[in-house]
Amino acid sequence: MNNGKSNLNPREIRYRMGMNQQEFWSKVNVTQSGGSRYESGRNMPKPVRELLRLVHVEQIDIYKLKREDVDVAEYLKKYEPDLFKSLKKQASDKKKALEAAAS
Repeated sequence: MNNGKSNLNPREIRYRMGMNQQEFWSKVNVTQSGGSRYESGRNMPKPVRELLRLVHVEQIDIYKLKREDVDVAEYLKKYEPDLFKSLKKQASDKKKALEAAAS
């Protein structure tokens, strides 16, 4: 199932995450019945696909994300690319260390 222009398969993502439809779809403000239709092959609008990708694939908590955070990241990428890469690596390393310590 393609669900439009994306290779995202929401049912497979949901199964991997061990979530029921209500839990999974509510995180992107889609009803359980709407999510069920998308999982059954109905074309998924691009905004829904992108939210699904951000929330369930990229693991971004969209309720904590602020425009100013995006502005800072865009600024660093454009005007301070070395600093951006360094901070990105440090954040990744820290996340991996925390995950390793938790397991």
